[in-house]
Amino acid sequence: MSSGFRVLHLVRPFLNFLPEVKAADRKISFREKTLYTCIALFVFLVCSQLPLYGINTASGADPFYWARVIMASNRGTCMELGISPIVTSGLVMQLLAGSKIIEVDESVKEDRALLNGAQKLLAVLITIGEAVAYVVSGIYGDVRDLGVGNAMLIIIQLFFAGIIVICLDELLQKGYGLGSGISLFIATNQCESIIWKAFSPTTVNTGRGTEFEGAIIAFFHLMLTRTDKVRAMKEAFYRTNLPNITNLMSTILIFLIVIYFQGFRVDLPVQSKQNRGYVQNYPIKLFYTSNMPIILQSALVSNLYFISQLLYKRYGGNFFIQLFGRWQENEGNGQLIPTGGLVYYISPPTSLADIAANPLHAIFYVTFMLSACALFSKTWIEVSGSSARDVAKQLKQQQMIIKGHRDVKMEKELNRYIPIAAAFGGMCIGALTIVADFFGAIGSGTGILLAVTIIYQYFETFEKERLMEAGLMFN
Repeated sequence: MSSGFRVLHLVRPFLNFLPEVKAADRKISFREKTLYTCIALFVFLVCSQLPLYGINTASGADPFYWARVIMASNRGTCMELGISPIVTSGLVMQLLAGSKIIEVDESVKEDRALLNGAQKLLAVLITIGEAVAYVVSGIYGDVRDLGVGNAMLIIIQLFFAGIIVICLDELLQKGYGLGSGISLFIATNQCESIIWKAFSPTTVNTGRGTEFEGAIIAFFHLMLTRTDKVRAMKEAFYRTNLPNITNLMSTILIFLIVIYFQGFRVDLPVQSKQNRGYVQNYPIKLFYTSNMPIILQSALVSNLYFISQLLYKRYGGNFFIQLFGRWQENEGNGQLIPTGGLVYYISPPTSLADIAANPLHAIFYVTFMLSACALFSKTWIEVSGSSARDVAKQLKQQQMIIKGHRDVKMEKELNRYIPIAAAFGGMCIGALTIVADFFGAIGSGTGILLAVTIIYQYFETFEKERLMEAGLMFN
């Protein structure tokens, strides 16, 4: 027995203690799946608005501001950690399995159960570690001011909220819901942000009078209350301190462009060895790796931001620390923003005026985004089991061959499409993110890309489930 399996077997004693959702012992109807999905979403939204008990403060600069989109988290609430423990544990286990450090045979039921158990155990450990780190680092106030009792209470709240998220994701993954809980929560978090910035009734004193935060509400308010209608419309479309109509229109445009590109694919005809007359298409989409390149790129950049902020606060006068990144507090919201160093050049320009003022920043950012997304996309197909070699192996196991090609040439044929689709698709995702950031789309380019690709996947799943329920699909 190989060492990889011995490592995986260490998880066995913990399986009985891990939270688990039992797989359904019957076929779940489409109506029930929709209901379970809505319930899971409702619980997540409640946790996202439920404030943590016992914290002293959740104001000031947020060191995890840049990671909130991919974490689906909300500061100062039970959903402070969001889905970060699940995403982190999933990526770690995927990398270990894909690089053969841990040997897993996906065709063996026990191996799949052990891998899922290992991923869940790691997620629980990460939840505990992050909860302790958040409290000890002083995000909720000095630990000495909180007291031991309050500090322990906050850790317990974050831990149980993390367990709830793990269970909700497993509930949806085990066939009770439509798709993945992680994807659902990311998309919901981004859509909630867009809707809030479009319709927020919160008022802000801008120095020119009171304005509404929501772009659409502000438009009607300015048009009704200002005597100079032309100036009012200009403010509604181009105000810089709050969400505006141009931001909202840019967001809608990016949504439509991404949906359009989702349909780009190459269909390879595959046929059964036993039944040569049975032919179906194997689709290779432009977005072959879906939203993984932008998730990995965002995770990398967010970690660099976090490390740079910590170093700059403590050793801001050091020359090398300043080369890594310089930070300045935003007067509007107290959030730290990069103003120099490496982290500044890998951060998106804030406006077209910013691009004109510093074109080198824009060029470096574009080059970094395109290169990183293409590289992450190509790397991901190798570690996730979706490379040409892996797909050829899967087709052979299913006794399928590409029409007009022999078994031995199947991998060569797939290599003509899959690596190119992965790299070019990753670059397209990076380019769309850049366009969204340059035009000031609401949220961020990363958030919009994640939301659109996830919603589109849910739409496809929804349609497939509906047709299967109606008996119109047989595969």
